Amino acid sequence: MAGILSGLDKIGLGGMGSLSIYDDPEEKVREEEKNPEASAPEIKKMEEKDFLFPKSHTCPVCYAEFKTPTIRVNKLKPRGADSDLRPRFDGIDPLKYDVVMCHECGYAALGNYFEKITPPQAKLIKEGISKRYRKVPESDTFSYDQAFMRYQLALGNTVVKRGKTSEKAYLCLKMAWIMRGKREAIDAGTEDYDHDNYLGVMQEIEQTGKELLSNAIEGFVAARQNETFPMCGMDRNTIDYIIAVEAMKIENYAVASQTIDSLLARAGLSKAMKDKCKEMKTHLEHKVEL
Repeated sequence: MAGILSGLDKIGLGGMGSLSIYDDPEEKVREEEKNPEASAPEIKKMEEKDFLFPKSHTCPVCYAEFKTPTIRVNKLKPRGADSDLRPRFDGIDPLKYDVVMCHECGYAALGNYFEKITPPQAKLIKEGISKRYRKVPESDTFSYDQAFMRYQLALGNTVVKRGKTSEKAYLCLKMAWIMRGKREAIDAGTEDYDHDNYLGVMQEIEQTGKELLSNAIEGFVAARQNETFPMCGMDRNTIDYIIAVEAMKIENYAVASQTIDSLLARAGLSKAMKDKCKEMKTHLEHKVEL
């Protein structure tokens, strides 16, 4: 876990306006008929900030009031999901904005968990995080590196407050997805990186992603033995499916095989998930044969 949280040392923790009133409207119509493209309205491409609004929060640890960039859900246009259910949208990766962070005391958590903290946990945060936390500059939008640091801080807070195993596993899963998004953004030319060390950057992203997926699998496997469902908003089938897919990705074929067999033997599994499990099982058998 130390490797995953190593970056926290940086913050002390380890149309009408263009018309002329005297133009001849008939002449304008004639000109538009000659050149229809000239009259076509310009379509403005949405920037990342257009998907966001500043949402107000009150920190349940230090009671400071602050605002954080939050996704305008009504502006999102889904474009499918990865094999492990990582969602995709046009124009923005909402995962970058899932963590709510108090800039005053350093308390951070996923939005659904932010206010769900007990007084004893708040005391642990004050002692284990706030006393050493150095204030981070605020920003209207986040790069993947900024988002990853916020996830690191959220994971550190969850460890310090002795949060549920499932919450830590879910954070690790989303952090792995952030790493995947960073890799894609670098290749698309939308994320800054060390241009003199492309291969090194990609290798670090790959290694960090695998470590995070390994921790996510370990956490979910442990949590499903001791916690009740739904877990992190997901039912048993969804959690097990994610375990199986991620285990395949990091070549942990023993866990993948066991989980897939368990899913296929389970009553009530949806046809779509059953088909995906059968496909994974075929791929797994091929890997074993090799």
